[in-house]
Order: sequence, then structure tokens, then C-alpha cells
Amino acid sequence: MPVVDQLAAEYADRVAFVAPAWKGTADATAERADELMTSGVIQWGLDVEEQVFAAYGVPYQPVTVLIGADDTIVDSWAGALAEDELRARIEALLEA
Repeated sequence: MPVVDQLAAEYADRVAFVAPAWKGTADATAERADELMTSGVIQWGLDVEEQVFAAYGVPYQPVTVLIGADDTIVDSWAGALAEDELRARIEALLEA
């Protein structure tokens, strides 16, 4: 998550970073968000009814979904990526 947080700060003027969680309580999720997303750029929330996950077909965490300006899924993957690979995918999103 530190790599995502760093890139979120770098791309904040061009990309919205959103991190929904689906398990836990609001307090526990807020505490974990404060630990993992120190830049304060990533928007997070607790998706108690799993509506966000269902809308984008996400069966588990962690999964990253890149969504274009027209609300279509441009790319998605499970697990973490190295910074250079994540940066390349963000750049591809911006070029689309």
C-alpha cells in the first residue's frame, strides 16, 4: 500500500484513488486507513453491503481496478504490483 499511496499523491491532480473495504467496522477501517494511506489523498470507505465490489466484479481483496473517465473498466488485477508496473498502468490509463 505504501507504493499506491505514494503514486496517489503524485497523480492526485489527474487520477482519483479510491479504496473501499468490505470487512470490519468503520472505526477499524479508519484506523487501518490512517496507517496505510498517510498521504491523505486516497479516498476510502467501508462498503458494508459490498455494492462497489459487486458493481466491478471484485470477488476478494486486494484487487485493483482502473476505471476510465467514461466509467469503463480499463484494467484490473489481483495482488500488488511493483512501482514501475503500477506507474506504467496508470500512465496507460491517462493516455486512453
